[in-house]
Amino acid sequence: MFGEAEQAFSGIDVLVNNAGIMELAPLVEIEDEMFDRTTAVNLKGVFNGLREAGRRLRDGGRVINLSTSIVGTYFPHYGVYAAEALTHVFSKELGARGVTVNAVAPGPVETQLVMTGKTEAQLQAARERGPLGRRGQPEDITAVVSFLVGPDGGWVNGQVIRANGGAI
Repeated sequence: MFGEAEQAFSGIDVLVNNAGIMELAPLVEIEDEMFDRTTAVNLKGVFNGLREAGRRLRDGGRVINLSTSIVGTYFPHYGVYAAEALTHVFSKELGARGVTVNAVAPGPVETQLVMTGKTEAQLQAARERGPLGRRGQPEDITAVVSFLVGPDGGWVNGQVIRANGGAI
């Protein structure tokens, strides 16, 4: 992927790590296969993207990791879902090159990841948790990412922005 982007655009300026899966269960019920699958995408996938970005991103570039606001709630069953430490560490490692590294942590957004496998009562509860009284839309998150990768986001580094409508 990085090679193709370098060839097509003569270099890489932005990486948005946005792949993620969400399988939920109490920690005592999580089998190794579920843990391995979740960490392969949500942690190792981010790690692999960051490592290549560190090697290939042009100076002054931007890295955005998608996380989740749920990590701040410590809700049951979300034990293996997300890790934000990589964002903080990598922002320090690449800072000398002018590369910023941030995370956007959405709240409940109407995506397949959020909408699949939940009851209507769970979806209603998520909508009611926030003072805005709605779930987010993908455009709500892309606006934050656009700010961070654009020229106005150049002074923001090592941050986790909880784009959640105040829900969490």
